[in-house]
Amino acid sequence: MQENVKAQPNSELDELDASILRYLERHGRATNYEVGEAVGLSASAASRRIQALETAGAIRGYQALVDDRLLGKRMTIYIRVTLERQSASVLSAFEVAVRHCKEIVSCHLMAGQYDYMLVARVSGIDDYGRLHQNELSRLPGVTRLETSFALRDVLDGNRV
Repeated sequence: MQENVKAQPNSELDELDASILRYLERHGRATNYEVGEAVGLSASAASRRIQALETAGAIRGYQALVDDRLLGKRMTIYIRVTLERQSASVLSAFEVAVRHCKEIVSCHLMAGQYDYMLVARVSGIDDYGRLHQNELSRLPGVTRLETSFALRDVLDGNRV
């Protein structure tokens, strides 16, 4: 099996690297042997490629995907945020502060009608009321919050 470790920062991935990444997305705890078997490499070649992908930043880390419902977080909330201005200082202050809200699972700077889209997981409407009153409405630069509640999570981006 021929192997060429290519992953460099800011470089395009070859098909083997892309295959390894796709496999690890679904099987994060796979051994080097299992990854190699899946993509047609030896375990040592797979290990070298995985290490190169980690070094290049293509693999940013490994984590356990926990079912939030088992922790009492049964409701997914989408919050559209409008800021008073889009200056660098206002954007930066907002982004620093939102990182401290533990219920916020993702935050995205948006183009269009609003400035940010937040996704939160909470235990219920009372928990969201607390989050809104005590944290979201106090974030720097916020002038408007629009909230939508998911009725059911069909596909949530954390595929296993």
